[in-house]
Amino acid sequence: MSKVKVMVKNNQREIKVPTGIRLLIRRCCQAVLTTEKFNQDAEVSVSFVSNSEIRSLNKIYRDKDRVTDVLSFPLGENGKYDVNKETGCALLGDVVISLETAMRQANLYGHSLEREIGFLTVHSMLHLLGYDHETTPLAERQMREKEELILGELGISREDSFVTEV
Repeated sequence: MSKVKVMVKNNQREIKVPTGIRLLIRRCCQAVLTTEKFNQDAEVSVSFVSNSEIRSLNKIYRDKDRVTDVLSFPLGENGKYDVNKETGCALLGDVVISLETAMRQANLYGHSLEREIGFLTVHSMLHLLGYDHETTPLAERQMREKEELILGELGISREDSFVTEV
């Protein structure tokens, strides 16, 4: 089984990164590679940023002048990836998550921040592996089904509620 090295960076100050989120992200990345039968060790970078930073990146790289929840920057193309000469790992790319937007969406959808971060991580990892839900309705459905399958395997499926009464 391939292994994934995940570098998680917090580049924002608006929201404290909850305990356990870094481990959750690593578990999500590994689950995607396992499900996709990715047969090479890999590296991925995940960064938490502010809404203003993700808006700026969205404008620069996608020409969309608005806040978004997550951006994926794949380093591979057609299943071919550069390799880190020191580690031999495939360089999959970068994931950038707005922690502010993730928190807002978790509240909006009535689930935990952990479930939201898990979803965004799985979603982005699939993008790094070449999936694109914006090409056709069928591609969108296939990607959504894969996301829910992986999250279900991790025990954080859509049907589960992580909302706790205060």
